[in-house]
Amino acid sequence: MDTIGSMTREELIRLIDEAVDRRLKRLFGEFEIDENEFYADEEEDQDTRTLEEVFESIDRHMWTPPPGTKSSLELLREDRDT
Repeated sequence: MDTIGSMTREELIRLIDEAVDRRLKRLFGEFEIDENEFYADEEEDQDTRTLEEVFESIDRHMWTPPPGTKSSLELLREDRDT
């Protein structure tokens, strides 16, 4: 394998995967995934709250920015203009 042009599709994909994996490990370090935890029972993950309870929770946890705070559109325009 002298050049990328002489690589098969599978070799190129493997090369890209390896490069991405190296960069992710450099940025975030190694991750250990517990297979048993990752594939936990789906029944344990089920939310048993009613729709009303979910809406009430959303209302209780909603954050309102203080008066005078710039809108997301204003921030986007500022960022674009710099």
